[in-house]
Amino acid sequence: MAVRLFEGKEHASSYWKYRISPSQELISKIMQFLMSNKESPYDLAVDVGCGSGQGTLLLAPYFAHVVGTDISPAQLEMARKHVSSTNITYRECPAEELPFEDGSIDLVTSMSAFHWFDHSPFLQEAHRVLKPHGCLALINYTMDMELSYGDCSEALNHICKEFYVALLPYRNAYLGPSSFHFYNQTYNSLQYPVKEWQEMFWVKKAVPFSGYIGMVESFSSYQALLEKDPEEARRLSQDITKRLLRAMGVTSLETEVVMGVKYFYLLGCKPAED
Repeated sequence: MAVRLFEGKEHASSYWKYRISPSQELISKIMQFLMSNKESPYDLAVDVGCGSGQGTLLLAPYFAHVVGTDISPAQLEMARKHVSSTNITYRECPAEELPFEDGSIDLVTSMSAFHWFDHSPFLQEAHRVLKPHGCLALINYTMDMELSYGDCSEALNHICKEFYVALLPYRNAYLGPSSFHFYNQTYNSLQYPVKEWQEMFWVKKAVPFSGYIGMVESFSSYQALLEKDPEEARRLSQDITKRLLRAMGVTSLETEVVMGVKYFYLLGCKPAED
């Protein structure tokens, strides 16, 4: 059974504002895999569980049509507000019931969403809609992001780890103990002869310090704590914020830091004949 979260308008707005996108280099890795297994032209890519659409936008230059799908009207409303290319559209549907014909899609992606789906039905559905030699790309990142600032990065990341540990008890049970191991198990069980696993791909981006705090607060574990005990959630975030700023020797929340996010991904190519 799939899990439905991130559906409120306020959370959708936070998602768009703070969630980091995969890097262009990461998208290029996916496209290199597709191009090495399937000849162009590439007509259609579908980004499943697209949320507010940051990752969907990155696919637009490579395909005639890109469709982002999500089950949340609020997330799709936010995504539609930020459409930057005429070849991008969005549809509301479950990940396990994609409204596309058999063998019609060149690339199916899920960027930091697959772990919330009903896994086996989604994989079957992705297989159904992919063209022969079409590709599946499942991407996610670990929660333990790192900060770099001056010569105090080690001290900052010690404090950041305390933040993550404090949120761990509020991790959704559906995710199991580790999304990383779950994706790796999915890769190992994927019955595609041509597939690829990348267990560490760093994406580093300069962001205002407030962007880092906002991203952590957009996580499901923080949102679960916020729902259960709003006062404790805010106290935790404010305490971590004060300690990090003190370690940096600054007072402004808009101080620029470098945030490092550790991605991992699996890629698979549908065989020409099943």
